[in-house]
Amino acid sequence: MLDKNFITRKIKLIQEEISRLEELSNYTFKEIDTDFIKKYSVERALEKIIMRAIDINQHIIAENAVGDEKLRGYEDTFYVLAELGIYPLEFGKQIAPSAGLRNRLVHEYNDTQDEIIYNSVKDAITQYTEYCNFILKFIYDNNNAFESSKH
Repeated sequence: MLDKNFITRKIKLIQEEISRLEELSNYTFKEIDTDFIKKYSVERALEKIIMRAIDINQHIIAENAVGDEKLRGYEDTFYVLAELGIYPLEFGKQIAPSAGLRNRLVHEYNDTQDEIIYNSVKDAITQYTEYCNFILKFIYDNNNAFESSKH
């Protein structure tokens, strides 16, 4: 059974990180790149947003999937939510690559360019705001399918 408290708590945390990213998006690339605290804050906020969404995706998939979904990695969790009808496939195609950004941030790939991370901020704000709206609508539309256990 879906855990509404788990999902809504994760959504709230994503929304808080989006607010932080919105503040940081007002700085230029140079201002962020030359300030360790700003740069670290951008990277960490992106990582936390993406990972929390993946947590939500995995929970929904575990509770709603039929078992024939193809899950090779985190990116696929976004496609499965589209298959489950939580949001359109086009949106899934837009947001799924963010899982790759998360992997770059976490695993510190040597070829990750700071400008790529900086340029992803505005997309992340837009996409994850929309993601939260889709998930909240899913919760509202499926209110009877949830348990309200405490975590």
